[in-house]
Amino acid sequence: MASKRALVILAKGAEEMETVIPTDVMRRAGIKVTVAGLTGKEPVQCSRDVFICPDASLEDARKEGPYDVVVLPGGNLGAQNLSESAAVKDILKDQESRKGLIAAICAGPTALLAHGIGYGSKVTTHPLAKDKMMNGAHYSYSESRVEKDGNILTSRGPGTSFEFGLAIVETLLGKEVAEQMSSKHEFTWVLFLCHYQLGLHDP
Repeated sequence: MASKRALVILAKGAEEMETVIPTDVMRRAGIKVTVAGLTGKEPVQCSRDVFICPDASLEDARKEGPYDVVVLPGGNLGAQNLSESAAVKDILKDQESRKGLIAAICAGPTALLAHGIGYGSKVTTHPLAKDKMMNGAHYSYSESRVEKDGNILTSRGPGTSFEFGLAIVETLLGKEVAEQMSSKHEFTWVLFLCHYQLGLHDP
């Protein structure tokens, strides 16, 4: 069976943990992940001034599609850049039309709103992105740490990044693989530590 493939779209201002942790979790599970720079292959400055080197430019990565999942990290500026990108809109529209998985975390789901993706779905976001996400009443809102409704998977923020990554793994590879990953890499303990009330800091 061919390995599953993921496209993580990395924009300037993306939240570092929400980019790296799901990417790492997916790669450990055997998913082939391409981290694609929205504006090219040069290092991308993230929300806390960490620079991440993409595997490819989005322009090149989209030529290798389709992907089993398209992942949108959060971060206020990162989500804004995703929301303003015509290329991201085209990729998401294609993914939605094929009923492929779309996964977004923190402020990332606001890019779904901007591009008209997944209307009618139940979603979650970072608490500070809730009002923006619910503008226009195109979605129903969940307070869950991870929410999956059909082909739309959303999550809350940096502290839910492990759960978000494991939810992608479970969706693409099955619950057994996700549970094995959680046990093998001590994610169970990490998830226990992460079950705290989300702070209302900027995403």
